[in-house]
Amino acid sequence: MQRKELDDRARDLRIEVADLSVEQKRADRDVEQVRSRRERDRSRMEQGLVTSPKDLERMGHELETLERRISSLEDDELEVMEKLEQTQSALDQVGADAIAAEERTTALAVARDRSSAGLRAEIENAVRERAAAVAGMPAELLALYEKLRAQKGGVGAAALRRRQCDGCRLGLDTTDLARIAKAPTDEVIRCEECNRILVRTSESGLGSGKDVNL
Repeated sequence: MQRKELDDRARDLRIEVADLSVEQKRADRDVEQVRSRRERDRSRMEQGLVTSPKDLERMGHELETLERRISSLEDDELEVMEKLEQTQSALDQVGADAIAAEERTTALAVARDRSSAGLRAEIENAVRERAAAVAGMPAELLALYEKLRAQKGGVGAAALRRRQCDGCRLGLDTTDLARIAKAPTDEVIRCEECNRILVRTSESGLGSGKDVNL
């Protein structure tokens, strides 16, 4: 159940418990009243206060009626007690479920906060690393990179690895590779297919060992 459903259920059960408690007190009172009447009549008979045969017969019938009435009232009283016990048990269970739901909500909130804090730390670390990486980079090259990054889904430069552009995953032909191998290390090389800046590494497969790092 959702928390609102639990709260609504608990409210309904509390009302039912209150109503049954009132009903039980009334049943207890009714049983006690009839028992008192029975004990009073029985005491009068045992003490010999009733001597008339007719009155004794009438009182005997009345005692039988009172016994049946007490039995009926006790059955009603027992039924109300059972209902009250079941309803109180259901209310206790809803209360336990509400506590468990609150604990789950709290645990999720803590996990969310921890995750958010971790993501913020990762972002801050990435910003610091990027700032260090672009320090001293020519403004024109940085502007070109940012423009390409916006156009290419966040990837403005790609490594040239094993004669292949990591950006578009397409291989370069022999002519392009030869041209790149002869180019100065500070020259900006672009992929002919995706137009991204190519970063030459020791794994580029140029055989010249030239690097350009962003």
